[in-house]
Amino acid sequence: MVAVVTGGSRGIGKAIAEALLNINYTVIITARNESEDIKSLKTSFADKVFFFPCDISSEEDRKGLFSFARDNFGKLDLLVNNAGVAPRERKDILDITPEDFDFLTDINLKGTFFVTQTLAPLLTENEKSRIVNISSMSAYTASVNRGEYCISKAGISMITKLFAARLAEYGVSVIEIRPGIIETDMTSKVKEKYEKLIAEGITPINRMGLPEDVAKCVASVAQGNFDFCTGTVIDCDGGFNVRRL
Repeated sequence: MVAVVTGGSRGIGKAIAEALLNINYTVIITARNESEDIKSLKTSFADKVFFFPCDISSEEDRKGLFSFARDNFGKLDLLVNNAGVAPRERKDILDITPEDFDFLTDINLKGTFFVTQTLAPLLTENEKSRIVNISSMSAYTASVNRGEYCISKAGISMITKLFAARLAEYGVSVIEIRPGIIETDMTSKVKEKYEKLIAEGITPINRMGLPEDVAKCVASVAQGNFDFCTGTVIDCDGGFNVRRL
């Protein structure tokens, strides 16, 4: 079984890659640069880990990833769209510039759409393959100081629905996983704020999530436990999605 994990250099992506390796997947990890975490996985799992440098906002890089996967494996069993960035600076939506918007959506939204489109022919080579899109609770939660991020994640929800509808005839299921407040480099600068909100009860489960929590959801999909589901959302958010009075 062969998987591509985009944005696998650290955090959630690295945890996903490791979880897949532990269930006997061969994993192609993409990122702009090969991190120490990727090198560590290559040491631990030897010939099961491959690194391909790829900026998913680049058409040339996406085509290179397709060629690498095709030439080495001929097909794919799983695509995990995890690559994404936070705003370079959190700005009120009245102050976001077109450059701010394009930087983020070119990777999070446009990149995710076109890497899926590019790799779809390899996924349809199988009787059964899977796509997992890592979005966020920001897909439906408004944060006015990072509106472009919320828009990108809401767009991933529709990407999930669109490819679920289009690829079902080929036996490809498409699942969206929405992490909540996860302890990563991306949230480190606002960790104190999130810990306060959690202590005040914003999530029923009284802790920040870990990258491994998201990885366990991906591994479950990868093992076929959701094969009668497509276009489905899995909330991995400590219960944030539960509306309470």
